[in-house]
Order: sequence, then C-alpha cells, then structure tokens
Amino acid sequence: MIQPPVLLVIAHGSRDPRHAATVHALVRRVRALRPGVRVETGFLDFNVPSVGGVLESLAVQGVRDVVALPLLLTRAFHAKADIPAVLADAPARLRIRQAEVLGPSPLLLSALERRLYEAGLTPADKSSTGVVLASAGSSDPEANAVIAAIAREWRHTGWCAVRPAFASASLPRTQDAVRELRALGCARVAVAPYVLAPGFLPDRIARGAADADVLADVLGPAPEVARVVLERYEAARVPALRAASA
Repeated sequence: MIQPPVLLVIAHGSRDPRHAATVHALVRRVRALRPGVRVETGFLDFNVPSVGGVLESLAVQGVRDVVALPLLLTRAFHAKADIPAVLADAPARLRIRQAEVLGPSPLLLSALERRLYEAGLTPADKSSTGVVLASAGSSDPEANAVIAAIAREWRHTGWCAVRPAFASASLPRTQDAVRELRALGCARVAVAPYVLAPGFLPDRIARGAADADVLADVLGPAPEVARVVLERYEAARVPALRAASA
C-alpha cells in the first residue's frame, strides 16, 4: 500500500513562546482529524526544529513524498520566496510539493466568527456590529488586496460593516479602522485578528483595539483552521501520489 505523503507544516517562528505553543496545538488537532497521516512541524526562524532539519531527518528515515504546507494566511514573500528557497535545498531523494497557503477560505471566515462569538458577541449582534479584520500586513500589495477582498466578502454575511486593517507595512491601522466604524454609526465595534498565533504583531493589533468593544482571540487551533490545513494537503497530495505510482 502506498503511504500518504508526510505533511510538513511550515510555520514562521517567533521569539514569543506563545507562537510555537499555538502552532503545536494546531498540529495536534490536525493529527487528531487525520490519524493515518504523519504530520511534522518545521519553523523558518527562531524556533526548532528548522524546516531544513526536518527534511534532512525525513530523508534519512527513508521518506520519499512530502507535502510542505505554509502555515500562512496570504501568499506573500514567505510563501513566494523563503519557503521555495528552503525546499530547493532539501535532500534530492525527497519529492516535495508545496501546498497553497491557507487563505482565503470560507472556513477561515467561520473561524473568525467562532472567535468573535467566544469573545461575547452573538449572531443577533451582527447587524449592529462593525468588525475590523485586522491582519499582520505585508509589503506585498497582492496579499493586502486579498485582505481587503475578504473584508468586502465578509460584510455581505450580515455585519453592520467590515473594514480591513494592518499591523505593519500598510494602512489603515487597527485603531484607525475602529474610529471609522464608530463614525459610521455601528452600535458596537469588534476587532477580529486575522492571524494564526500570538506574537509581536498580534500584540500590536490588541493595543490598537483598546477603544473597541470586543477583541477576539487569534485563530490558533480552531477546528476550521485544522480543516483548511487538511484541505490544502489533500489538494497537493493527489499529484504526489500519482507521481509515486507512476
């Protein structure tokens, strides 16, 4: 029987220990959903094991097929440059396919709403609540345009208004979007961090949410996020399995 490709979840890494702890919690949820798939974690920076170290270890163990999944919400510099460069240096015996980043996905919108409801909102509050979709931000205009498009799409699900905001590299900042929603007349304002794990930029989002009524938690190991991980894995693994059986 052909073994399914190993799923290598590639996280950015952070000096903040909460980041790695959240990544590992998400990976545990992914493993629980798909016990027949081997799931490993590698970090681009700050944390261990490194992506290169995991790939070397897999090659030594005789693994052939790997799906490398960027634990990223947008297709920006890390997905376009950093990760392909690391994968290009992997042992030659490995057949590696890079999966798509997690976003955008309707499941991620469901995860955002889960976090807002956990923070105290209810579905009945939607029509009177303005939401700030607060992302880390990127120097890549394509990635920022995706955030703006998600905000427009989310608005159509019944919220009073939805505005994008960015913690770095682009404008507006979270606090500016909060003020804009107040000026629009929304009865309450909520901030939904569109980030996967705690760290420096999520903390900046939280500070910018000081004048909001509700601040949701990061997406973290939400079940919807785990499902998106597996969706991206399945989409990438089919060609890999065809190659293996050829």
